[in-house]
Amino acid sequence: MKKQINTVGVCGAGGTMGAGIALVAARAGFRTISYDMKNDPLERAANQSAAFLGKSVERGKLKAEERDTILSAMSHTTKIEDLSVCDLVIEAVFEDLTTKRDLLKRLDAVCAKDTIFASNTSTLSITEIASGSSHPERVVGMHFCLPAQLMKLIEMSPGILTSDETFQTAWQWTEACKQIPVKTQDKPGFILNALLVPFNNDAIRAVEAGVADAENVDRAIKAALGYKMGPLELIDLVGLDTQIRLCEAFYPITLDPRAATPPLLRRMVAAGLLGRKSGRGFFRYEGNAMFGA
Repeated sequence: MKKQINTVGVCGAGGTMGAGIALVAARAGFRTISYDMKNDPLERAANQSAAFLGKSVERGKLKAEERDTILSAMSHTTKIEDLSVCDLVIEAVFEDLTTKRDLLKRLDAVCAKDTIFASNTSTLSITEIASGSSHPERVVGMHFCLPAQLMKLIEMSPGILTSDETFQTAWQWTEACKQIPVKTQDKPGFILNALLVPFNNDAIRAVEAGVADAENVDRAIKAALGYKMGPLELIDLVGLDTQIRLCEAFYPITLDPRAATPPLLRRMVAAGLLGRKSGRGFFRYEGNAMFGA
């Protein structure tokens, strides 16, 4: 690597995506510091990570001592100052441009001058996010796929001012984590969400229009297209509220009517049906174990 990365910080680590990214980093042998503003989501994420790794041991995919090594590499904090020792900080906070910019400003104040900042945004412009930092040349897009601890693909996106050194170092880090990086341009939705947000909304609208219920929509798509997970099951995993945020970020940029939030989605979120994390979305769930555990 052009810059030696030893310690990785993950902001928003109390969420599903952030917890998965922290696992990816620690599993690859990097000291990993998970940051969130409150202790409760951090503790929940820590318990889920331990359970996930425990299941890996039970299934023979991981040795007990390897699990212990990974867990010992992971720490959690509610103090952003603790990220000052990080060589790479990955933000996985929710899809709001102001929130991400403000976070970068706070990181600028505590991190070293050569720390690389990566955004896990799935829809927003890396260049616009980087404008929140006084060092936009050190900001890069690094979009992990959900669930990060199982999926290998990472969409790597340079902003207009991202330096070659930053991009190459981040790219090499993803390879060190045994992930599969793919270079994309700083375009709305990159590759995956440019295709998935409208497609998933189409599946919601099919249910809303009475074409079929959720189970049969997913069954048809999995059987015909060979998908391991149907679009409505995926939305439940991502979170119905997150799908709304994706739509609200993506639609104003593209003006694609298929990216606009389906009314059924808003009604379900208003009723508290958020997917796996609430126990019910398009399907019902028991427990809150990390996906794949």
